[in-house]
Amino acid sequence: MEFDNILLYKAGSIATVTLHRPEALNALNTATLKELGRAFDAVSADSKVRVLVITGAGDQAFCVGADIKELDKATVKQVDAFMRLGRDVFHKLEAMDLPVIAAVNGYALGGGCELALACDLRTASTKAKFGQPEVGLGNIPGWGGTQRLPRLVGVGKAKEILFTGEMIDAQEAWRIGLVNRVFSPEKLMEATYELAEIIANKAPLALHFAKRAVDLAMDSALATGTMYESLGEAFCARTDDQKEGLKAFREKRSPFFRGE
Repeated sequence: MEFDNILLYKAGSIATVTLHRPEALNALNTATLKELGRAFDAVSADSKVRVLVITGAGDQAFCVGADIKELDKATVKQVDAFMRLGRDVFHKLEAMDLPVIAAVNGYALGGGCELALACDLRTASTKAKFGQPEVGLGNIPGWGGTQRLPRLVGVGKAKEILFTGEMIDAQEAWRIGLVNRVFSPEKLMEATYELAEIIANKAPLALHFAKRAVDLAMDSALATGTMYESLGEAFCARTDDQKEGLKAFREKRSPFFRGE
């Protein structure tokens, strides 16, 4: 599959999507968003892939958000279509069955921060900077920033980030729960792949149900979430992977899960 603005690479059970517009600090234009949608579809359709990693090319930026150069020339109708495209692509990312890790190597601003928010986990370089600067431009986030950010860091902290438009560094992002782990720039990708490998070695169906149950917890009553959790546990209890997991535990060895 050919792309102009991103790279898609698969190694074993881990796929990597790299935003590859370093000259534009990996800003998102219409072409890039469409390519991301195609890449997410391709990853979802590949049963061999168990974890997706998303990162940005170069050492300056993960993604600085929407491409202002494209928006400056756009009509109101074109801007509306662009925003709907981004929203749909981010929803597609969030809805993927497999775990997704954002490896943030530099600036993650505006739509770039929102892209990271749509992932399940976030690792960051010590050089990373996060922010939602939209209010300083007379606008608000349009790709989930006002919705996903408070779910991660709490309402008060999310409002502070959104209202001030100020950037926060990787350590502060880790402190408030926006980032899961922080590494030196030279260790970021290696450490992220180590984390991805740990996850990829777990039972795929169990990961799917665990992800869905947690996501459901953010939008549903406790009784609804625990009911789904019970159904997921009952389903997993009848899979070959669950039998393999118990057998491996008894035999004191690492399990080999097939996703069956």
